[in-house]
Amino acid sequence: MSEQTKQKGWWALLPMAVFLCIYIGASVLFNDFYAMSVVVAFSIALLVACLQNPSLKFENKLSVMAQGLADKNVVTMILIFLGAGIFAGILGNEGAGAVADLFLSVIPARFSPLVLFVVACFVSTALGTSCGTILVIAPIAVVLAQTTGVSLPICVATVLGGAMFGDNLSFISDTTIVATSTQGCKMKDKFKENFFIALPACIATLAVLFVLALNFDAVNDYLPQTINLWLLIPYVLVIIGGVVGINVFIVLIGGIVSAIIIKLALGAKLIEVVASMGDGASGMFEVILVTILVTMLSQLMKEYGGFDALLTAVKKVFKGNVGGQLGIGLLVSLMNVATANNTVAIVLSAPIAKSISIEYGVSNTKTASLLDIFASIVQGLLPYGAQMITAVTLTSVSVGEIFPFIFYPYFLALSSIIFMTIPSLFKKKSA
Repeated sequence: MSEQTKQKGWWALLPMAVFLCIYIGASVLFNDFYAMSVVVAFSIALLVACLQNPSLKFENKLSVMAQGLADKNVVTMILIFLGAGIFAGILGNEGAGAVADLFLSVIPARFSPLVLFVVACFVSTALGTSCGTILVIAPIAVVLAQTTGVSLPICVATVLGGAMFGDNLSFISDTTIVATSTQGCKMKDKFKENFFIALPACIATLAVLFVLALNFDAVNDYLPQTINLWLLIPYVLVIIGGVVGINVFIVLIGGIVSAIIIKLALGAKLIEVVASMGDGASGMFEVILVTILVTMLSQLMKEYGGFDALLTAVKKVFKGNVGGQLGIGLLVSLMNVATANNTVAIVLSAPIAKSISIEYGVSNTKTASLLDIFASIVQGLLPYGAQMITAVTLTSVSVGEIFPFIFYPYFLALSSIIFMTIPSLFKKKSA
């Protein structure tokens, strides 16, 4: 790649810089992270990308964007968003309230955030989708916070952290499928590699939440008089379906059908159920639109050579086995910041990551694990990522309120770096 091509490649990343300046600038100016819609900010960035590279006709640019939208992973995400939204919409606050009642009947109210984290970890691993988990569990967090008086931002943050736990561990997660298939390793091997990195982060998160719970101010004691266990059945079916490895679409369809049957059996009118399905689906429109815009923008930047320049720079900076692992982690992290989509980030990073792994002696299992872990870390913390937007939209808390309490991604990053460096230190000592 010539120096001229490199400069052109870096220039191709201008739309993402424009997006960040507009979005973050508006947030600072108005002291509100959502003063400007993320859809508008990405639309402006996409316009900038379309104005770049005049040698490529606009009709051809449309074809390039369409190629990105034709990706199976993008279609899969959109369908999962819709299915999970409909499922959550049908059960609504009643389903969330039933789960909250069950929790509060067996645990002290002050430990609500800790239990929410455990449940979110389990559900996300079962469903294989972090956004789907947030859609299901976030309303429960709201009910628990309102009932007990425990901080809502902490409750929401723990749900988001727990959702990212299963995002990179689940066998049916799209990120797991992409990471393992592109690196040529088995899912069970990648799961083992991930699990021993994620477990310390999970334990550390639980420890911090436990200490916080002990120091909460007055918390309302609450024991529900009755628990509507019928409303729990759809949740249980979805979790069991995910655990046994049933396709996520079949799991969601089964959950939706069971939720409809139970709501009707409990006396809900058909028109009410139909309306709730529409409300649940429409609640996902912004997330879906952002996914579409980011995919088109990413495809153009890739076509212009922006990603090639980025990948070449990462490859030049890092040397050695540990350096190679850090390079892979940084590579997919930067891609995730640029695309706001961890699956797309892994897809874009996978080829150069494989090259780095071969050059620096990093196993394909470790490479797949690093791609998935670091993409998950960044995705869980991105203010304009689908997970954060979903959590904020469902609970009406701000990014600034929940950001300090999303402990799990921070601990996961620390655990990952430790697991990179420890083997290298042992090798030096033995030498």
